[in-house]
Amino acid sequence: MAASDIDPGPEPVDLEVVAAAQAIADEVLFPAALTTDEAEVVPKETLDALAEGGFYGLFAPPELGGLGANGATMAATIEAVAGGCLTTALVWFQHFGLLGNTVFGPDHLRERWAEDVVRGRLRGGIAFGGLLPGPPVLTAAPVEGGWVLDGHAPWVSGWGRIDLLVVAARGPDDTIVTVVIDAQEARGVRAERQRLVAIDASATVHLAFDGLAVADDRVVSVLPYDPGASLGASLRLNGSLALGVAGRCLCLIGPSPLDVELDTRRAALDGASADEMADERAATSAFAYQAAGALMAHVGSRSVLRSEHAQRLAREAQFLLVFGNRPMIRDALLARLSSA
Repeated sequence: MAASDIDPGPEPVDLEVVAAAQAIADEVLFPAALTTDEAEVVPKETLDALAEGGFYGLFAPPELGGLGANGATMAATIEAVAGGCLTTALVWFQHFGLLGNTVFGPDHLRERWAEDVVRGRLRGGIAFGGLLPGPPVLTAAPVEGGWVLDGHAPWVSGWGRIDLLVVAARGPDDTIVTVVIDAQEARGVRAERQRLVAIDASATVHLAFDGLAVADDRVVSVLPYDPGASLGASLRLNGSLALGVAGRCLCLIGPSPLDVELDTRRAALDGASADEMADERAATSAFAYQAAGALMAHVGSRSVLRSEHAQRLAREAQFLLVFGNRPMIRDALLARLSSA
């Protein structure tokens, strides 16, 4: 079980958890967001604030030290954090892959790492090249005592701020082999920094795998490959990032008719079926882009200054037009943005 398996459907939101996340976003993340935007890598202190609040164990059971958040609470918490600082939110959000695969994964991984992962003492990232649609770009081949990885993962965030990396590679017989490796360069794995127009401090890298050996005790699962599996809950949680950016823009603008549209977008995401989710994700990303444009116009000529939040949020909204997209989302976005 991973974060993407948690259904953010019609469940009661834990308002106390969301309020605590909102306080960190307003008091710690947002005041530092412009500094973070200019940094080489996201400051450790902003991630530490989330760990100290228990948010690295957001959906882990309370008996393991987690907050036990359901899907609706997760969605609202991610939205709050993203409204504080999208860079911090994205690096923190990637941790959920490790959290789900240790807390709800095989016994040997849970016993080895779960307590430290829940507490945020060990922090994780994801390299899901094997899940990308089309011909496999990252493969796993069985060998005696484990697996060998070859190929690449184009977008791995948090390099230098994460300890472990959950890697999903395409295995034999159309399977997905999920393993956990150390998040550092070594024989068989090489990182190259990607320079981004927004959230560059996420320290996103391109990872190249060349015969990386992974022992059996680092294997999470070997499951059939389902290219449509990520078109449900995980896309809803990704949509919370766009809601957070849009919400911060509207907060800076002040009361406007766009406030109603934000609520409408959130409700549409919450109520979308798997078949509808791509369209709703596209609509939410397009709305964040609209809200950022409205903020730029509201602030006026000062909005192009690097010292203004408007230009940062506008670049983040651009980033979210392509983040976590699938062909269906891209097509829906193009249709929306190119219509009269």
